[in-house]
Amino acid sequence: MQLKHQDGTGGVATPAAPKITPADHIKSSASLPKEQPVSLGSISGLSYVNSQLLVQQTAYKLSDKIFSLSPETFDLDVAVKGWSLAGEKNIHGEATTVVSLQTRAGAGAFALGYIFSKDFDLSKRHIPQSLLAPSLSLRHLRSSLDQLSLLYGVASPFVAHIAAADYSANDGLITDYESALQTAEDLGLGLVSSSSAYEIQHMSIFATLLATLLPTIHIYDGLRTARETLRVVDALGEESIAGLYEKIAKVAGSLNKRLDTAGKVVELLRAFNDELGTEYAPFEYSGHEAPDTVLVVFGSAESQLAKQVVDTLAAEGKKVGSLNVRVYRPFIEEAFLEALPESVQQIAVLGQVRDAVSIDDASVQSALYSDVLAAVSFSDRWSQEPVVVDVKYPASALHTPSSIASILHGLGAKHAQNEVSFGLNSLDQVQQYSFWDLDNSTAVESPSILGKLLGHVSTNNVYVHKVYDNLLQGGIVRTDIRSSKKPIQAPFAVEDADVVFVGEERLLKEIAIVKGAKPGGKLVLNLPNFKEEDLEKRIPAAARKEVLEKALRLFVLDSAYSPAVEKEAQLLVELAFLQAAVPEITVDQLAKLPWVSRDQVTLVECADALAQSFRSVEVPAAWADVSADDAATATVQGAVFNSFVSFQKEEPEQILKLNDWQSAAKGLVFKEAYGTEDNLRPDLTVKTFTIRVKENRRLTPDAYDRNIFHIEFDLGDSGLTYNIGEALGIHADNDPKQVLEFIQLYGLNADDLVQVPSREDPAVWETRTVYQSLIQNIDILGKPPKRFFESLAEFATDEKEKAKLEFLGGKDGAEEFKRLSEVETITYVDVLELFQSARPDFHDLVRIVSPLKRREYSIASAQAVTPTSVALMIVVVNWVDTKGRTRYGQATRYLSDLAPGTAVTASVKPSVMKLPTKDTAPLIMAGLGTGLAPFRAFVQYRAMQKAQGKEIGSILLYMGSRHKREEYLYGEEWEAYVDAGVITLLGAAFSRDQPQKIYIQDRMRQTIQDVVKAYIQDEGSFYLCGPTWPVPDVTAVLEEAIAAEAKLSSRKVDPSKEIERLKEDGRYVLEVY
Repeated sequence: MQLKHQDGTGGVATPAAPKITPADHIKSSASLPKEQPVSLGSISGLSYVNSQLLVQQTAYKLSDKIFSLSPETFDLDVAVKGWSLAGEKNIHGEATTVVSLQTRAGAGAFALGYIFSKDFDLSKRHIPQSLLAPSLSLRHLRSSLDQLSLLYGVASPFVAHIAAADYSANDGLITDYESALQTAEDLGLGLVSSSSAYEIQHMSIFATLLATLLPTIHIYDGLRTARETLRVVDALGEESIAGLYEKIAKVAGSLNKRLDTAGKVVELLRAFNDELGTEYAPFEYSGHEAPDTVLVVFGSAESQLAKQVVDTLAAEGKKVGSLNVRVYRPFIEEAFLEALPESVQQIAVLGQVRDAVSIDDASVQSALYSDVLAAVSFSDRWSQEPVVVDVKYPASALHTPSSIASILHGLGAKHAQNEVSFGLNSLDQVQQYSFWDLDNSTAVESPSILGKLLGHVSTNNVYVHKVYDNLLQGGIVRTDIRSSKKPIQAPFAVEDADVVFVGEERLLKEIAIVKGAKPGGKLVLNLPNFKEEDLEKRIPAAARKEVLEKALRLFVLDSAYSPAVEKEAQLLVELAFLQAAVPEITVDQLAKLPWVSRDQVTLVECADALAQSFRSVEVPAAWADVSADDAATATVQGAVFNSFVSFQKEEPEQILKLNDWQSAAKGLVFKEAYGTEDNLRPDLTVKTFTIRVKENRRLTPDAYDRNIFHIEFDLGDSGLTYNIGEALGIHADNDPKQVLEFIQLYGLNADDLVQVPSREDPAVWETRTVYQSLIQNIDILGKPPKRFFESLAEFATDEKEKAKLEFLGGKDGAEEFKRLSEVETITYVDVLELFQSARPDFHDLVRIVSPLKRREYSIASAQAVTPTSVALMIVVVNWVDTKGRTRYGQATRYLSDLAPGTAVTASVKPSVMKLPTKDTAPLIMAGLGTGLAPFRAFVQYRAMQKAQGKEIGSILLYMGSRHKREEYLYGEEWEAYVDAGVITLLGAAFSRDQPQKIYIQDRMRQTIQDVVKAYIQDEGSFYLCGPTWPVPDVTAVLEEAIAAEAKLSSRKVDPSKEIERLKEDGRYVLEVY
């Protein structure tokens, strides 16, 4: 069937999608769902996630600090690092700090040092500390975990979220549970296991609660379950996580002191279940009600598969069952024995050991077997004790339904049994697809895009999983997709694919790819420059025979058929797959889905070209015959997946560094060799523009102690554009006078050329004069962090100064460092003056002093109204230090001194402050001081719309400052807008103009009926910009408004939950600092 041009949607629900270019699908991390960044607030309710993301979300929300031991390619911490940098708050109201540790012996000492440091904030002692790491790191953490366990009575709760993942030279990536089981047993730690992504949030939270009793490991499959993208319909959001944790934490704190640890775990789990309505247990039985044989399992894939296999066998009358170990430590013998049916005669423990050698060694027992054997041996429950068998398997084993069924089938057999074939009934109605390609293929991202598309055009549950073999064919990638109307649990590779796509024909010679196709399914081969007479030569004999025996329909895509669309090979692959797998999807539907094409014209061209380049090929009966020579060169059985990402094949060329004026001259003459560019700051990670000062005027009186000024820039021909609500990044210079004084103090030559890191990207180096680097690159006048003292100590020649610097850089000097930093407000220059024996040369100084950063300010203008200018409102930051010196904030001082005509380097940063899509939606805005800046832009734009005859929504503007006479910022403008009917209500709160303090929340409460109408009844949007302190009080007023409106309309509403909903809808927006 061909892709059709239709007006209708063909019965497939196609929600409207925003136009996004393919660049928006740039891979960010293979460990993230669909390899795309995910905002913390978006994880709630129905969400496409994976287990690793949900673990990170829980850890971030509940922790004070997260210590991470993630190998670079594992990316176990990529989400929490992004959230931390973005300043996302945890349930304790602070941004969680993420500390990356090296995977080496003694790695946990840093975490111990923090938890037990003398200057630890004791008010945070109840807040959990978390660890994100793979199981391969546990061997490096044993000594630290041992010390933590011994001193746990005076420690913060500590939970280690461990992805069961390790690397074997022979087997590639392996799922390692054995390390966690052994560590927990040896050190007396708690150990909780998650079976699937559907429960991993719950278990992450429960493990964190268990950590209030004893240090706890939460372990989960780090290979498949952790990284498979899937849809979860009831993901817990921030409020739910906070409420659940806080409520059960109170229960944990009030547990009967006479209970032993096992008893407390049982009570804690009971309270957890009561709150969630779940039925989690330390041991969970499935299968026949009166089994003869029970398989005891531990691990994500193991428990999922065992449950499904025994349920199927039990339905057929087989007397088998499985017992999933959810809480391994403490091992609660009473709960274990109670979970076992009385009829059991044989208990088979599916226990993991390190490798195949351990399986053959009769002296090696699995850790789980030892506990089960002890529990059964010392029990008097049975008159005839069940036989306990240790069914050992290596960490490299990849379990499937067939392997689990074979274990059950072989129990009690006298001789070794062949593996039985077993399929899950739950997969009968599931569409399954496999993609094989080289990792440098132009279409390597197509499976991820198609998985996203399939989830978008239907209500199906779509599962996507990708793995790499970096040693075969220079690097290959396999992607599995499953699409099901019901949620499924299938933690294993696709075995019976409805469609198998092979992007590179060479793979057929080395991998038995066709074996994974479903009988009667479809095989799609990408064969550029295809000629039918060459087909047999291009497909290996073993693969040809398999195609015939399985009665597969064979399709060939000639991606090089049409030169006009050859560059669109990725799109051709996607269209070819869709035509083979889901031909009911039309071109018109695809045009609305940005993951398929850049634009509709290209899509139609490729769809037309597909009619010629993609076709079904008849399978000759002669393919059944395989010669002896062909049989001797049969393909291998599979790839060894050894990485989560493709390896970097190209090494970047070494940049030739310039060190003097002669080298600089060479760089200008031989630009290609030295990589010289004539662009505006080409090193910057953000696009920059040169703009000029148009106006710089003070808004407050000269005699007033706060200098708040309005500065406007002429955009000229810079090309700078901005949207309402965005921020302008100012790349400010250091004070030239102070820089020259430092150059003289340090004995430098201002004109010497030096290599310095870029202020925006420290990994990028640039050649500048000493003077230029101190003016624009190095934060020499800024506040030094603690690590500067530690680094500077290495250069001190005076032993007393060296000791003092080490003291200030260490934990013992925390109080003194705090005084110097916060009271004395010392700068790098001050420190260098104070410790005169510490004189690193300039190259070393550059290395230990932080680079200058750009400062961002909310834009106070709308470009639609003032197309050639951009305006800011800024307050100069200044103070007097303990030595009587007036100090200034670097960027505000720089800006306040700029004269008209001065050139400034600037950039634009997106913001959460955006106008509603409906012009008639009311705006409720609260701005404190310079926080009014973005609202000036909002009002300008709405005023322009009104002047054009458009209907606009009401505007409620609440502003707060100290005094009306001195700080009525843009007051005349606001009053003019009121008179013009643009601003509906102006609520000005001048806190110090009367005996009692009046703040914006007071003005809002006085006009709460206006807030009710604009915000609730007319579905307006609320914005707050300014410092953080009024947020709780302002939010309380909004909750009062919500409650008042609900009472009037006889509705039952939880105001706090309603605020969360409004936040998710973009109608409660905060930009605070």
